[in-house]
Amino acid sequence: MENIKYVLLDKSNEIVDTIDSVTPNGAEQYFMERKRIHNKKKFFGMWKIKTKKEHDLNQTAFKRKPSSESVEWWVDEKPYLDIDKV
Repeated sequence: MENIKYVLLDKSNEIVDTIDSVTPNGAEQYFMERKRIHNKKKFFGMWKIKTKKEHDLNQTAFKRKPSSESVEWWVDEKPYLDIDKV
């Protein structure tokens, strides 16, 4: 079987720890032991476990521009679309 990289994420979706594991259960047991939290409900109330690939895809998909950066959609418009300029 192939090892998959799993990441432990905090509430801000920041990577706190990583492990190569064959199964999600192996990663779960490892991270719970590292944090010394043996209650699953309590553990998953504070942390998330995802594959590194899933985390990277989510980061790319949900990457947004800061609200302070304005969008200038009219910059890319072609002049022939403006009926007053024709």
